[in-house]
Amino acid sequence: MQSAFVQGFGVGGGLIVAIGAQNAFVLTQGVRRNYQYLVAAICSLCDILFIGLGVTGVGAAVAIHPEVARWMGWGGSLFLCWYGLRALRSALAGGHLETANEVSLSRGRVVGATLAVTLLNPHMYLDTVLFLGSISTQFAGQGRYFFGMGAMSASLVWFFALSSGGQCLAPLFRKNITWRMLDLFVWLTMWGIAAVMIRRLLLL
Repeated sequence: MQSAFVQGFGVGGGLIVAIGAQNAFVLTQGVRRNYQYLVAAICSLCDILFIGLGVTGVGAAVAIHPEVARWMGWGGSLFLCWYGLRALRSALAGGHLETANEVSLSRGRVVGATLAVTLLNPHMYLDTVLFLGSISTQFAGQGRYFFGMGAMSASLVWFFALSSGGQCLAPLFRKNITWRMLDLFVWLTMWGIAAVMIRRLLLL
């Protein structure tokens, strides 16, 4: 169970930390101390909701059709390999996050903007419902729920750390080397977990 939780935390964290509009918005509000905890709560709750749907919904479908689990496991493994490769390419290319030109918003606009950058991003549904749900089927019994809990925990830790530490983290995230190191960490995490999954599938 502990292994499932740790792997869930690693995969979930790897999916969440990539540079994108949502993280840029969360970091910006954290830097400006502009309803930053409300923003973190909304992002985390959306992730928790859809991760839960993925783990329970996909898991239930696999319980009805057990033969699907193997194919979904290979699909999840290939996705992790692809995502890790993308992180490696991003690390080699470099990047940075710019927040200086953003303006403060009212609470209502903050809520609307947070929901927009979260729910209007199709990758959010792919990552939480489809891919995390698919990968969770590789854990027997209660293991998939511990995997989901690990992914949910990663979301909570990331968004609240990004929001509360915005003032300290902003200078780091504007540096190319920070994102290179982060992308390298994501690459190693994704490929490491993919290797474990592939080994498990080959032994079935």
